[in-house]
Amino acid sequence: MNARPYLPHDEVTQNRIGLRIAARLSAGAQDLPHEVRERLRAAREQALARQRRATPALVRQPAAQSGIIKLGPAATLSLGGEHPDFWNRLGITLFLAVLVAGLLLISHAQNRDRAMDVADVDAALLTDELPPQAYADPGFLQFLKARNDGPATH
Repeated sequence: MNARPYLPHDEVTQNRIGLRIAARLSAGAQDLPHEVRERLRAAREQALARQRRATPALVRQPAAQSGIIKLGPAATLSLGGEHPDFWNRLGITLFLAVLVAGLLLISHAQNRDRAMDVADVDAALLTDELPPQAYADPGFLQFLKARNDGPATH
């Protein structure tokens, strides 16, 4: 399993610049004397060894505690390792219960408001002097809209 370590954006940029510099230095190194080339090779190997020690391989470790873990440009929410404790589970369960209850209350309020609107229209139709067929006439609807949009007279 050869998993490459995740590198943040700045480190990727630094690695690219380093590779470009190394390529240019290697191209010019052919004209140097053998002794200088050997010293450069030894210095390069030492630098690579130091860099390998400074950058440990990416190892998957369980989170020590719950919270947000930031890995480069991505963030994840951790529940506290492999076995979240009782209080974490209780908190999540209560949050979900409150969320569902809120959604049910909103749905109930909207249904009640729609029923009240329909009841108001039905009451207006039953108590009005006009027959219900008048409301089906498109010309009458235009007349009502024009009358409601016109200037109010007191």
